[in-house]
Amino acid sequence: MMKPVRWGVLGNAKFAREHMAPAIHMAENAELAALGTSRPGEATGWDFCPGLPQMTYADLLADPSIDAVYIPLPNHLHVEWTRKAIAAGKHVLTEKPIAMQASEIDDLIAARDAAGLLVAEAYMIVHHPQWIRARELVQGGAIGRLRHVDAFFSYDNHAETENIRNRPETGGGGIRDIGVYTYGSARFVTGAEATDLSCRLIRENGVDVWAEVDAILEGPLGRATYTAMTSMRLQNRQEVTFHGDKGLLKVANGPFNANLFAEARIELHVGQTVTSERWPAANHYKLQVENFGRSLRTGAAYPCPLEFTRGTQVMIDQAFATAREIHW
Repeated sequence: MMKPVRWGVLGNAKFAREHMAPAIHMAENAELAALGTSRPGEATGWDFCPGLPQMTYADLLADPSIDAVYIPLPNHLHVEWTRKAIAAGKHVLTEKPIAMQASEIDDLIAARDAAGLLVAEAYMIVHHPQWIRARELVQGGAIGRLRHVDAFFSYDNHAETENIRNRPETGGGGIRDIGVYTYGSARFVTGAEATDLSCRLIRENGVDVWAEVDAILEGPLGRATYTAMTSMRLQNRQEVTFHGDKGLLKVANGPFNANLFAEARIELHVGQTVTSERWPAANHYKLQVENFGRSLRTGAAYPCPLEFTRGTQVMIDQAFATAREIHW
């Protein structure tokens, strides 16, 4: 049996309380050991882990019994606190996007290597069996030669004016929040990188609320066209389609929030035949924690290293650099 990784959560975020902290608590090789908060003793909503110690951020990072920290702070604080955690000798899993631009990830890679620690972005979908299976099918030729990928992720939070996603000073906007999924999932499944990328977007209050990216994917499967749409002002929709000359593969049913809207499923369409595979119980947050712990304890390759994260951030940087602003 591997020694459990003792985790501290750095920030009393709703997402941490509802998803990641329970996943750490449930994971086979992990122990939820402490919560770092600006007001120790006042955080509520942690009843799933009775008696969880609450302490300041500084005290949590200084605690020698904590092996790793999970950081769910607002986007603009990710790099700062990831660096502080590395300096404190902690392994780090930071919410996406881990940085605001690719050059900051270069700095984190250098700090990671110098410290000999495991540092990663909390990009959970690559740990889910539906995405692993999608990659196997597409790269294995199940749809023939890949010709096109289209990805869509939208939700509507226009009424949540104080939400950090709607605030420019906290690194908000749809591309940073959900573009990591539409861009990164295509890269993960195809093994390709984007070229000739261009973007159209709509802004409100200084943040992008709708964005469409077009690009060419170039990689081991050849060249394919690519389109991705993200929006914080449309009805919920999540779907990615990989279209080949002999078939297509749909990753649907809310694939970025697996089993939240409906059970995780992929559909393979070849001619008139449609086959599907389902994963009604897989928890990608728990799988992420367990993979992190396995890599930390055994040295096994982590499924989502910072080098992969940097590639997606490059696409995000290019989207903003090429953006042509339009209006509703």
